[in-house]
Amino acid sequence: MGLRAYGSVLRLRGVAALLLIGFLARIPITATSMALTLHVVDEQGRGYAAAGLVGTAMTVGSAIGAPWLGRWADRVGMRPVIVLTGVAGSAFWLLSPRLPFGWLLATAALGGLLMLPAFSIVRQALTAMVPEEHRRQAFSLDAMTIELSSMTGPAGAVLLATTVSATAAMIAIGGGLAVSAVLLVLLNPPVRAAHETPADASPPVARRAWLRPPLLMAYAIAAASTLVLAGTDLAVVAVLRDGGEAHWTGLVLGVWAAASLAGGFVYGTLPRPAGAIALLAGLALLTIPVGLAGGDWWLLALALIPAGALCAPTLTATTEQVSALAPASARGEALGLHGSSLTVGMAIGAPLTGAVIDSFGGGWGFAAVGLAGLLIALAALPVVRRTRAPLPHGHTEIAPAPLPTKA
Repeated sequence: MGLRAYGSVLRLRGVAALLLIGFLARIPITATSMALTLHVVDEQGRGYAAAGLVGTAMTVGSAIGAPWLGRWADRVGMRPVIVLTGVAGSAFWLLSPRLPFGWLLATAALGGLLMLPAFSIVRQALTAMVPEEHRRQAFSLDAMTIELSSMTGPAGAVLLATTVSATAAMIAIGGGLAVSAVLLVLLNPPVRAAHETPADASPPVARRAWLRPPLLMAYAIAAASTLVLAGTDLAVVAVLRDGGEAHWTGLVLGVWAAASLAGGFVYGTLPRPAGAIALLAGLALLTIPVGLAGGDWWLLALALIPAGALCAPTLTATTEQVSALAPASARGEALGLHGSSLTVGMAIGAPLTGAVIDSFGGGWGFAAVGLAGLLIALAALPVVRRTRAPLPHGHTEIAPAPLPTKA
């Protein structure tokens, strides 16, 4: 049944093209952090702290811009948003290699604010294009393409930077964003399904009506998930460096990503999968003991597989929950906030893990982010208990509250 459902999703008009373009569009986006770091450190002769400042500025801009761009897409459609961000984002990456550090730092937030919102665009369009009963498979496919993009983008940035220059990597990012924007404009993905009321024919829903505890809980789980993932990424690097096996880092992270791909695929085939909180708790619990594997690369890779298998399913579950709880007229903003939550989690996870590693050693980084994720999962349980509502066939689901409109 699950495998047939994947086929049903891919046969829907425009879905396969959307997933392919989304995969291509996310490659340059996932390469941005690595390209910026290599440019600031190697070409501008500054330290990693300076590179971190630029990356932080871009992250803040991206977190602010995602819901704003999503709200705009709800009102005017995808094409104006894609054109603006495609032009502005490409211009930033094509011009930024020539900027001195001060101007680069000053404009990085704007570059993040107007970054092509490929993640939210694909998720919003999938929600509109795919019937509700097949959205888990659609979001699982989306999560798997994100994994592939995340494996390709940073590696491509490093390859270009080491064989040509970091400037070449930044120019390639700008060109990739421009091509992706053109493809998305031609595809013109919908913001809502055909049976849903057009934005200009219905009054906007008040934000306070849909931004309620169940949705806030989904955002918290999304942030906790990427907190764990970002911390795990850094801890892997630290443990392998301490063990003198840093040259195996790419392979170990590749095994972790492959486990996530496999887990995402299986998750989409399950008739009654676990909920987002249970998946986060499992991800966190399985991450805590990874440091016990020590610095042997093959033991560390094996230890990462169980937790890796829950990465994509956890992110898929939060996306599915947000798309179900958000009203059609505010879906872009709601999914933009979901993207901001993922960004915030990554922004917290890396420095938290770094502080623990500096104080106690690389292996403790896994325990720290795993414990943080577990505590957030436990804190979210009371929200679920208060908002559970019975559904047919013995299932339960968080029930959204009525959605009053603005006066």
